[in-house]
Amino acid sequence: MRYNRFMKTAVVHARIEPETKQKAEGVLRKLGLTPTEAIRIFYRQISLRGGLPFPVAIPNELTASTLDKSRRGEDVLEFDSLDAMSASWEK
Repeated sequence: MRYNRFMKTAVVHARIEPETKQKAEGVLRKLGLTPTEAIRIFYRQISLRGGLPFPVAIPNELTASTLDKSRRGEDVLEFDSLDAMSASWEK
């Protein structure tokens, strides 16, 4: 048998929280991708870039606090349109 560089013979096995898996797979379906295709793209990008294809950083104290408040629904502003949102910045 000849070597084919496109043969997919390696297996990746990972454990992930069920809710995270369900949400991610819902997004992938909307994109028309299977989880396997998404993982293949992710690994390919890591190989091409020599690292993760997005920045990974620990948020500073202000960002972490703001994210926590947002998750709890505190200090969240809602707008009916982008124009209303941008107008609020001018006040």
